[in-house]
Amino acid sequence: MPATRKAEGAPSSSSNVVNGINLGDLFALIQIVKQEPAKAMTNWRVRTTWQGQTHSRSQVEAFGIGGQKVLRRFSIDIDEPCELGGGNEFANPQEHLLAALNACMTVGYVAQCAVRGITIEKLEIETEGDIDLRGFLGIDPAVPPGYENLHYVVHIKGSGSKEEFAEIHRAVMATSPNFYNVSQRIALQPTLVVE
Repeated sequence: MPATRKAEGAPSSSSNVVNGINLGDLFALIQIVKQEPAKAMTNWRVRTTWQGQTHSRSQVEAFGIGGQKVLRRFSIDIDEPCELGGGNEFANPQEHLLAALNACMTVGYVAQCAVRGITIEKLEIETEGDIDLRGFLGIDPAVPPGYENLHYVVHIKGSGSKEEFAEIHRAVMATSPNFYNVSQRIALQPTLVVE
């Protein structure tokens, strides 16, 4: 094992950066969360408004961490392809869902490699799935309106061994929020307000 490798959870100086991750900051967060579980709670919120046709705009204004509100300002535009009634101006909701899954897992691979001192040369995740429009269009109630399964391939190259990358792969599947969100049933609690 190279001298630059650190065991997972090992203390690190704040100047130690691996794969762009400041290990000092990461280990400090881990320590705070271990000591004060309330600091582990995060809250995420997005408000989406219709912009006409199939175009919608989602606004991110803040997120919560440890009971504190942190301001963030982002706008995410979403559309549908022309073939599905849209203007084809932006990626559609399904592409955003897959991108969110891939992006979340990417963070997991980068962080898991960083805490092990493994540098990444290449990381690419390709995810795909099929949706039968008969479900979405309400043509056949027996057809699910969404994905029944997703297939993804991770291409990774770096200073780790095959065994280390396999361990990291398992760790990402066990800890990625969006891997969990997509692979498990989440209870949705809808409210309709007619104005």
